[in-house]
Amino acid sequence: MSTYKLGIDVGGTFTDLFLWASDGAVDTFKTLSTPADPSEGVENGLRAIATSLDLTPEEFAARVSTVVHGTTVTTNAALTRGGARTGLVTTCGVRDALQMRRGIREEQYNNRFENIVPLVPRHLRRPVRGRLDHKGDELEPLNLDDVREAARILRGAQVEAVALCFMNSFADPRHEAQAARVLREELPQAYLSVSSAVLPTVRFYNRVSTTVLNSYVGPILKRYLESLTEKLATLGFEGVLLIMQSNGGVARPEVVQERPATTLLSGPAGGPAGAAAYAGDDCILVDMGGTSFDASLVRGGQAEMYAESELDRLRIALPMLAITTIGAGGGSLGRLDEGGLLRMGPESAGAAPGPACYGRGGQRPTSTDANVVLGYLDPSSFAGGKMPLDGDAAHQAVSEYIAAPQAIDTEQAAAGMYRVINTNMAHGVREVTVKRGLDPREFPMVVAGGAGSLHGCMIALELGMPRLIIPPTASVLCAAGMLRCDLQHDYLRSYVCRFGALDGVRLKQLVDEMVAEGEAHLAAEGVAAEERSHGVLLDLRYLKQYHEVTVAVDREALNRGDLEALASAFHGEHNRLYGYDLSAEGTELELINIRVRSLGRTEKPPLPIHPTGSSDPSGAAKGLRRAFVPERDTFEEVPIYDGHELVPGNLIPGPALVERVDTTVFISASFTATMDARRSLVLTRQEASS
Repeated sequence: MSTYKLGIDVGGTFTDLFLWASDGAVDTFKTLSTPADPSEGVENGLRAIATSLDLTPEEFAARVSTVVHGTTVTTNAALTRGGARTGLVTTCGVRDALQMRRGIREEQYNNRFENIVPLVPRHLRRPVRGRLDHKGDELEPLNLDDVREAARILRGAQVEAVALCFMNSFADPRHEAQAARVLREELPQAYLSVSSAVLPTVRFYNRVSTTVLNSYVGPILKRYLESLTEKLATLGFEGVLLIMQSNGGVARPEVVQERPATTLLSGPAGGPAGAAAYAGDDCILVDMGGTSFDASLVRGGQAEMYAESELDRLRIALPMLAITTIGAGGGSLGRLDEGGLLRMGPESAGAAPGPACYGRGGQRPTSTDANVVLGYLDPSSFAGGKMPLDGDAAHQAVSEYIAAPQAIDTEQAAAGMYRVINTNMAHGVREVTVKRGLDPREFPMVVAGGAGSLHGCMIALELGMPRLIIPPTASVLCAAGMLRCDLQHDYLRSYVCRFGALDGVRLKQLVDEMVAEGEAHLAAEGVAAEERSHGVLLDLRYLKQYHEVTVAVDREALNRGDLEALASAFHGEHNRLYGYDLSAEGTELELINIRVRSLGRTEKPPLPIHPTGSSDPSGAAKGLRRAFVPERDTFEEVPIYDGHELVPGNLIPGPALVERVDTTVFISASFTATMDARRSLVLTRQEASS
């Protein structure tokens, strides 16, 4: 009797599910997301899988040993400003730091620039007297009466969550610990985030913003996980539930509920692990879903990371995968701006009402509607015929909103929409490559998402990339990748010191404290001792620089106090990023933060390998369809193939279309596709292959 592991990625439009069976079989499923309660979409997906296996939902749930789940509930709460009503308790005199941010005008030459509205309004940002200096020495005792008064005001305002962040609490958390005890007594129902637990590091704005975000999404995630676990339990699931984190690792629900801000990029975080499994150690992943487009980079088998990032201009200083997200998906709305220029996104039709061709009430044209007009999508066979599209509605929407105002025909308008959204996505890839000093032409592109395979060739052409890989799990790659992720926890301590004056004993003590914390977390999660490991990273910079570089260092070199080896690692990374280092000039280094990344290795499901057949794909041929060929700016009769009938070794010259239940692949005239032993379609530029 087979048992199963399940990866689930809840997106803005679709909920993706990847099923791995103990006998090695894999399958993919998609259901429409349910924004009002995303756990309902998960339950619908589980029931659909059970039906496909001829099992009752209860029988299927009982056979599932592991569920790894990525969710956008915290992301959407932050983006839509739909989080909890939150209060902030902070040091007297600095409550406006949340609004002042770094005090730098983000767009210096934009006279219409408007500052972001803080997540906590000023009247809910309550000041408290008491002060520590940067070393943690007390300058003024904490006034607990101020804390109680703050709690009284916040209780009257009916806040659901409270963020507690005092100046210099990273150096000594005792003031925050005292205030936290009072707040828990006075506001027992409120979700409380304490900055010295969430982010014990320098830079007050980073810390207060991250702590507020943590509280803002905390009740949202808590309610969602309670709803999800209740539905799973009702179905009879007794296995392990793991939640995808923004750092590319997974954790138990009770762990992420302590720091819900670690899930702010939970949805796309599984993608890089899935991409690396199909492409090898180095690749660029592009993932185009219904609402957004994500681009990320994998080097040496590891996804690139940001030490700090922003989500819709909201600063979050927790480690996150370096994923660039833009509003470009199958549901991205096309429009003409005030100057008559064609724009695609970032607004999306989402799952409801969806594109006009879905027939659910959507009136405005989307990228999906353009793909119908261009002949890339067959209305009768979309989603294997389970979700027929309204081709007339797609033509009508593109004609009314895009073609008629420009006095062009509908097909020209759809071609314009296609080109614009491709250009937008190519820019997203440049963000994770060119801006990081890397040439995208040196990497294969792994194309994922239900809509990505229709656009991958054109993105690659614009960037000069010679090779694309479209995995058999492309439409649910993030869900598939989640089953290949390890348990991971990141810890951080500030230790600001000139490198030459480092106290080796103090440095080792801080590292050992964080390693011990990681050991405790992983042990509580049931990870065997031999499967645990801990990496050390340092945030270093040249003296008087503002930004530091995070560099992995050899723990043995750190333990023996080999500062020269640590400095050498920094010089090399700084040179790679910026093209120079100052080591020859003797410029002194400065340490800012120490980081420990604790990993608990998990079992990785093997990818199925299939026997190779002939190069002739005629056994999978379905006929011809009139479709747009961008390189020649014409409509032509192009061959259509059934992607489920293709076998490894089959070779398909472009232009051609490959249809699967979960996605459609457009092979443009510049590419030739070959199916490899893992059933991935590998597309190679024809001039590059000749």
